[in-house]
Amino acid sequence: MAQAIRVLGVHGLGDHRSSPWRAQWEAAVRSCFAADVDLQFEFVTYDPIFEDVRLTFADTMQALWKLGRSGLGSLVGGRGVVSDISDRLRWTAGYVVAWVESEDFQAKTRKLMLDAVAGFKPDVILAHSLGSLVTYNAFTHAEAGASSAAPFLAKAHYVTLGSQIGNPFVVGNLTHGRIEVPKVRHWHHLYNKHDDVFTAPIRLQGVANFSQLQTPFDLEGAGDHSAERYLTHNVTVGSFWRPLGARSADSRAFGGARGGPWQRPASPQGRAKGRKDRKRALLVGINEYPREADRLSGCVNDVFTMSAVLQECGFEPGEIRTCLDERATAAGILERLEWLLDDAQPGDQRVFYYSGHGARVPEYGSNLEPDRLTETLVPWDFDWTPERSISDEQIYALYSQLPYDTQLMLIFDCCHAGSMHRQSGARARGISPPDDIRHRQLKWDTKTQMWVDRDFVRLNPDFSTAKKANADFFGSNGATVRIGRGSMLRQEHQSAYRKARQTRKAPVGPYLPLILEACGEDELSYEYRHGATSYGAFTFCLASILREQRSLTFSQLVNATKARLAELQYSQTPQILGPSAVVSAKVPFSAPPAPRQPPPGRPGGSTPRLSG
Repeated sequence: MAQAIRVLGVHGLGDHRSSPWRAQWEAAVRSCFAADVDLQFEFVTYDPIFEDVRLTFADTMQALWKLGRSGLGSLVGGRGVVSDISDRLRWTAGYVVAWVESEDFQAKTRKLMLDAVAGFKPDVILAHSLGSLVTYNAFTHAEAGASSAAPFLAKAHYVTLGSQIGNPFVVGNLTHGRIEVPKVRHWHHLYNKHDDVFTAPIRLQGVANFSQLQTPFDLEGAGDHSAERYLTHNVTVGSFWRPLGARSADSRAFGGARGGPWQRPASPQGRAKGRKDRKRALLVGINEYPREADRLSGCVNDVFTMSAVLQECGFEPGEIRTCLDERATAAGILERLEWLLDDAQPGDQRVFYYSGHGARVPEYGSNLEPDRLTETLVPWDFDWTPERSISDEQIYALYSQLPYDTQLMLIFDCCHAGSMHRQSGARARGISPPDDIRHRQLKWDTKTQMWVDRDFVRLNPDFSTAKKANADFFGSNGATVRIGRGSMLRQEHQSAYRKARQTRKAPVGPYLPLILEACGEDELSYEYRHGATSYGAFTFCLASILREQRSLTFSQLVNATKARLAELQYSQTPQILGPSAVVSAKVPFSAPPAPRQPPPGRPGGSTPRLSG
């Protein structure tokens, strides 16, 4: 005999007390099943908790910037500009931010949701938009484990749709920078790339009870955010509702916690037994930029050098991909980064190496004035816009939620200081911006009658009491989004991280890769000419050290490279950043060197030369 499927629905933003949403959701779900399937429904409204919230126009505009990050022109997926932003979008942003920033709000909605689960005992929990945040907060909070709802959550399918859970502001302020899987039977995240209401995809590697379903639909206005369209999408029907209906026909299987398409492992984060750790490397080098003045000489040689070194250290040729010159567009690099980090598991080794130009871009903030700098790699088609750059805002989602035991190394042979400075006409591996972009960072000083840098507001002044830690993550000015740091997810006071670590007795915060950089934040990265062949001085020295010395820690590797460069009178200081345990760990891919004749000479045989 088939078992009834009990469905609990939680609405999105808006006053739903007099709307027909219950009937609409029920009709949508029923349309996915045969008429004889027993479906039972319960719905929760949290509107009374929000009815006393008063938001001004300024509140909603500030909220838009907090959720949108990249500026109002990009908040609606390129479809509009400031004047086109609907009241619905503004008020959605306002209420989401108000709830995220209020523990009192969250405590009330947690109790409401946990009581609803304990009372109804659902098999499926559907949560839309703000409702997904409300339920996620309730189900991942320590209160959930101690509540009477816990055993029912453990057996329930949790479905989020039109959700802002993956939005960087939400992740940074609600989840300590890292998305945690609720203790549910399976979490199904429905994502529509056309949904403009601050939604975001979620990448969770090595988590067997999490699935992201791509449910694209493109409708006018707010139609892209429609709960009914998410619920009845053919992918949702085929990948969720139909398997669920088939399981309900076998009440024993449906009520259990094992078997079927959503088998729940004992340890979702654990490595599969007997699975071999995997290696992958992506190496990017760009010499032939479109503008002749921007072209470099040694970047492609750097890529071949690093490929050879990695193969000498145990990487197979098929585990290494390269992306060179005109193929290294922003889209091309991002596509290959997805390959690099796809299905990364604990113990896997992944390397991203970049040789080319870097830049720092002044960007506009919530007061419609520039308020920060953003570090970026410079792809072949770079044009000073976010869409054609490789900054942390483009890549944080790919690495920030990796399993903590994944080994990801980012190596950057470029500099960012060159984006604002020229020295004696020589070029470094960083480019100068057009004057209109450069103007964003400057102000006129009437006293000196000179253009000087603006004073930007610190992005997170409470991140750390240590000056070096703040500079490592937010730059020496405290207002730089540095690449590879996940800084946009690090929004909380250091005491909040400390409290979370003590409560959970486990690491918190976004995944931090091991980062090796060719020079300091305000230094230049140079090229070295080895006879008639150009290389990056940093890459050439780094490769030489790896070939000459074994059993090095990462810290020792960088220090040895630093010493070699200083000995040869290169004015650049390589940097290393990463978890302390990783920085002090042995380089894992070192292998006994193959017998060979050393190359003639070493870096420094000729005069140090700037890039180009």
